[in-house]
Amino acid sequence: MNQGQTIFSQILDHLPIKKFRQCVNRYKGNHHVRSFTCYDQFLCMAFAQLTYRESLRDIECCLRAMQKKLYHMGIRGKISRSTLADANEKRDWRIYSDFAQILIHEARRLYVNEDFGLELEETVYALDASTIDLCLSVFPWAKFRKSKAAVKLHTLLDLRGSIPTFIWITDGKVHDVKVLDELIPEPGAIYIMDRAYLDFHRLYTLQQNSGIFVTRTKINTGFRRLYSNPVDKSSGLKCDQIIALTGYYSKKAYPEKLRRVKYFDKTNGRTFNFLTNQFCYAPITIADLYRCRWQVELFFKWIKQNLRIKAFYGTSENAVKTQIWIAISVYVLVAIIKKRQNLDLSLYTILQIFSIALFEKKEIYQAVMQSDYRNKNAIGHIQLKLFDY
Repeated sequence: MNQGQTIFSQILDHLPIKKFRQCVNRYKGNHHVRSFTCYDQFLCMAFAQLTYRESLRDIECCLRAMQKKLYHMGIRGKISRSTLADANEKRDWRIYSDFAQILIHEARRLYVNEDFGLELEETVYALDASTIDLCLSVFPWAKFRKSKAAVKLHTLLDLRGSIPTFIWITDGKVHDVKVLDELIPEPGAIYIMDRAYLDFHRLYTLQQNSGIFVTRTKINTGFRRLYSNPVDKSSGLKCDQIIALTGYYSKKAYPEKLRRVKYFDKTNGRTFNFLTNQFCYAPITIADLYRCRWQVELFFKWIKQNLRIKAFYGTSENAVKTQIWIAISVYVLVAIIKKRQNLDLSLYTILQIFSIALFEKKEIYQAVMQSDYRNKNAIGHIQLKLFDY
């Protein structure tokens, strides 16, 4: 790689520019645009994510200070906060959503053999949602409560590499379980969900599409035991049962048998009742699968702490979704670079180094691996295998 390039330029070399242009043309993003193109907008917003800029004025000030280097970084348009604000307000957020999906596809290909703690051949997903609180007077479209606004990120996380494969952005009032209506089930894949997604009609749809789910029962879930399998109680397992639902509506919605695994977690002193349509795995594997769901919680914590998705540069729905999708693109891009260049560091550490070294002219590998931050256990490490309930 050319050592005359800045680190930011080298990061951009990993972007599939041709496919980005296809996304722009699909939604006519550059229609009637004279100078500040969608690519300029993406680069400015990506710079803001990588360097933790707080506002449009902040972005404008920092980029203008590096005016002589902007052309070689790929930014051709004139930088001003009004131009960037207009672009965020008017240019279709689906451009950046589609481009993020292209990066996600590449990242999943790179991480397909990544270890996530269990030796399973099936693709394993963790499904959850996270709420970002907003001010109702500033974001009136993001309805949540009478005095509060919010947006909700419904996320399907591929546990191999912690790559978000599906993200649905809604206002805060949309219930978590409705994301199951938006998903296209992948036959043979395993979906791990908490009990907020316990809707038997939707779970039966997943079952009919050959999907596997692991979730938790609610207190009022009515069922009868058909028979029990032997368990090793020294491992924390209490029972492994084949059950049938007894509630009128639940039995009608899910007429087939289910498997119930009861597990006691000695560390936290809690008992968990798992529900699944997987009858072949050992019962302890069902419990271990649910432990892996914690990685989606780590993902939400990581992006909220390390990317700019809690303070927004614009107030419209389009501007908010544009910022979130570009943030996801940056996260996935850093994950791609980490894998392609064999960077033996956490994403947190790589981002921290990028944030202060974007304009340095040295190779990425040299800048990162010869630093003093080579600590795999850095706080915020998204790849941590924290198996906790």
